[in-house]
Amino acid sequence: MAEESILKQKTASTLKWNAVDRVSSQLLYAVVGVVLANILTPEDFGLVGALLVFQAFAILFVDSGFGAALLQRKDPDERDYSTVFWFNLAVSVAVYAVLFFCAPLIADIFQGDRRLIPLSKVMFLTFILNGLAIVQTNRLMKRMDVKQIAVSNIIGLTVSGALGVWLAVEGWGPWALVWQSVALAAVKSAWLWITGGWLPTAGFHLDSLKKIWRIGLSVFSSSTLNTLCQNIYSFIIGAFYNLSSLGFYTQADKWSKMGSASISQILTSSFVPLLSKVQDDGETFRRYVTKINRFTAFVLFPVMGGIAVLGAPLFHSLFGHKWDAAIILFQILTVRGIFVVLTSLYSNYLLALGYGRRLFALEVAKDLLILAAILLTVWFGSVPLLVWGQLAASVVTYVVSLLILRRAAGFSVRAMVRDLLPSMAIAGVSCLVVAVALYAAGLSGWLSSLSANMAGLIQLGGGLLLGIGSYLLFCRLARLPELREAVRML
Repeated sequence: MAEESILKQKTASTLKWNAVDRVSSQLLYAVVGVVLANILTPEDFGLVGALLVFQAFAILFVDSGFGAALLQRKDPDERDYSTVFWFNLAVSVAVYAVLFFCAPLIADIFQGDRRLIPLSKVMFLTFILNGLAIVQTNRLMKRMDVKQIAVSNIIGLTVSGALGVWLAVEGWGPWALVWQSVALAAVKSAWLWITGGWLPTAGFHLDSLKKIWRIGLSVFSSSTLNTLCQNIYSFIIGAFYNLSSLGFYTQADKWSKMGSASISQILTSSFVPLLSKVQDDGETFRRYVTKINRFTAFVLFPVMGGIAVLGAPLFHSLFGHKWDAAIILFQILTVRGIFVVLTSLYSNYLLALGYGRRLFALEVAKDLLILAAILLTVWFGSVPLLVWGQLAASVVTYVVSLLILRRAAGFSVRAMVRDLLPSMAIAGVSCLVVAVALYAAGLSGWLSSLSANMAGLIQLGGGLLLGIGSYLLFCRLARLPELREAVRML
C-alpha cells in the first residue's frame, strides 16, 4: 500500500510538471516567435529552415531509438546507461564531422547560397549538445522525476529567447536564430547535467548495446518515416523554389501545428490509457470510442475551423502585413490539421487494440500518399498548390485509417463518420457566420484608417467572441450532449 501511495504521488507530480512544461514552453515559444518574426525577414527563416531538415535526421541517428528503449526496459542498469551515453556521443561527433565537411554540398542543394556554409557549421552543434542530455533526460523520466526537465526547458527557452531577440535587434539576421538554437541546447543540457546527479562510467559494453538495439531498431525505423514525412516539404520548397518561400512555409507550418499538436497530445494522454484498460471488452471499447469521437469533434472542429477563418486577423494583429504570403498556407495547413488529429486518434485506437502491424501499414500509406501528392504538384511551381496537395493527402490518409479500422476491428465507417457530423455541421455554420462578419467589416471604411496590427486585433477579438458565442448557442439549440459533458468537466 505504501508503494502504491508513492506511485500515485509520483504520477500526480509527473502530470503537474508535464502540464507546467507544456503551457510555459508554448507561451515562451509563441512570444519569442512573434518578436523574431517582426524583426527578421522570411529569407532569414528560410535559411535556418533549410538547415533544420538536416538537423532533424541527424538527431534521429544520434538517438537511434535508444532513448525510447531505455524507457521501455524494466530495469536498465549503469552499464546500459553508460553504453548508450558513449554511443550517442560517438555518433553525434561522427555525424557532425560528416555534415561539417558536407556544408558546401548542403549550400548547393539550396540554390548554392554560400551563407548556409558557416550557418550550418554552427547550427549543427545543437545535436551534439542535445545528444549529451539524452541519457540524463531518460533517467529522470524513468524515475518519474520530470521537474528538472520542465525547469531546463523553461530556463533554456528564456535564456535562448532573450539572446535571439537581442541578436536580431542588433542586426545579426539568420545568425540570431542559429545562436538561439545553440543556446537553447547548451542551457538545457547544462542544467540537466548539474541537477541530474549522474555521471557515466568509463566502460562501453557491447552486450548492453545489442540488447538495447533490438528494442530501439523498431522505434528508429518508425521515427525515420515520421521525420521524413514532417520535413520533406521544407526540403522540396527550399531546394526547388526559394528560401523566402521556405521562410513563409516554415512560419505557416509552425503556427498551424500549435493547435493540432496540442489537441493530439491531450487526446493521446487522456484517452489511450483508458482504452487500454477495456481493450478486451469489445462492447465497452466501442462505447468509449463513440464518446471519444463525439467529444473530439466537439473540440476539434470549432478550434481548428475558427483558427483557419481567423487566420488573416491573427497574422495581421501579430505581424502587420509582413507575413501575408504565409496566411493562405497557414489556413490550408490548419484545415489539414483536422484530418491529422483524426488520423492520430484512429491510430491510437489501433495501438490500444494491439494492432502494431496495421499501425505501421497506416504510417507507410501516409508517407506514400504524401510522396504522390508532391509528385503531382511540385512541377507547377506554386507553394500554395503544393500545400493543397498536402491537405488532399491528409484527407485520403484519414479515409485509409477508417478502412483499416473497419478491417482490423470491425468498426463501422458510417458510425465513425456519423459521430463527427453534428459538431462539424454546427462548427461549419459558426465559421460561416464569422467569415461573413469579417467580410462585412472589411467593407467598412473605418478599419482601413487603422494600422494593420490594430485592425487585425479588433477583427480577431470580435471574431473570437462571435465564433465562441455562436457555436455554444447553436450547440445549446441542437441539445448537443457533449456541451453538457464539457460543462460538467469544467
